[in-house]
Amino acid sequence: MRIAVLTVSDRCSAGLTEDKSGPLLCDLLRDIAQTIEYEVVPDETESIEAALIRFSDDRRADYVFTTGGTGFAPRDVTPEATKRVIEKEVPGIPEAIRYRSLQITPRAMLSRATAGIRGKTLIVNLPGSPKAVRESLEVVLPILEHAKETLSGQTLDCGRPEP
Repeated sequence: MRIAVLTVSDRCSAGLTEDKSGPLLCDLLRDIAQTIEYEVVPDETESIEAALIRFSDDRRADYVFTTGGTGFAPRDVTPEATKRVIEKEVPGIPEAIRYRSLQITPRAMLSRATAGIRGKTLIVNLPGSPKAVRESLEVVLPILEHAKETLSGQTLDCGRPEP
C-alpha cells in the first residue's frame, strides 16, 4: 500500500512546535505500507488542497491520512479543503471514529473530520493529538485492505459476511 501522511498545523509548518501526530501515524502504518510519504503544511485551504491533490493524482497514494485542523479553531479548515478535492464522500469512516471516540470523551462530538475518495485514493481526516490519532487509526485499520480492493475494482462482493 502507498500511504501519505499530511500534518496540518501552522506551528509545526513554521518549526515552532514538533509534530508528534504525523510521525506517529507513519510509525503505526509502517507495517502495512510499501511507501509512506510525509509532509507538513500550514492551516491554509490552498496548501492542504495542493498536497491532497499531489498525493492522490501525482503520487497515486492508496490512502492519505491527514492529522490536525478538524476542530473549531478559526484556522481549522482541513475538512473544508478535503471536501473541495474529493469526488465522493465516505461518511461512515468519520462517523465510526466519532462513535468510538465518544466512548472515551464527549469532546469527540466536536470533531468535524471527513473522509472521501479522489480517483483511487481514500482520504481520511484524523484529529491532531497523538492519543486521538492512535485511537482513530484503530477504527480505520480493519477496512483499509477492503477499501483498496474495492477502489481498484478487484472486489465485487462487498456484502459477504466477515470471516
